Amino acid sequence: MSKKSSGGLVYSTEFGRACPDCRQPQEQCTCKQPERPQGDGIVRVSRDSKGRGGKVVTLVTGVPLADAELKDLAKALKQRCGVGGALKDGVIEIQGDQRELLVAELSKRGFTVKKAGG
Repeated sequence: MSKKSSGGLVYSTEFGRACPDCRQPQEQCTCKQPERPQGDGIVRVSRDSKGRGGKVVTLVTGVPLADAELKDLAKALKQRCGVGGALKDGVIEIQGDQRELLVAELSKRGFTVKKAGG
């Protein structure tokens, strides 16, 4: 068995580390970044408590933004609600039941928003 070698450039004195697949600087590499699937254009706000020890979180799904913009939006929403939260796999989690406040805030930012679930 022979070991396969990628044979790609991994370092350049011009710009440092490089992606062996696209040969771009690692900061500019786009070949390994997952693309967000485009949904139906509707942002859904729901409430969930499963697997969280009874604690309630509000989930914001379907936001049609890139990862960096989504991270900024998550930060702004957490600050608006005055609570903590997280961004996991393109889903914004906000602590507590904040559905009314989030629907109003996202609508104000120009998104089409629907309440989902109970």
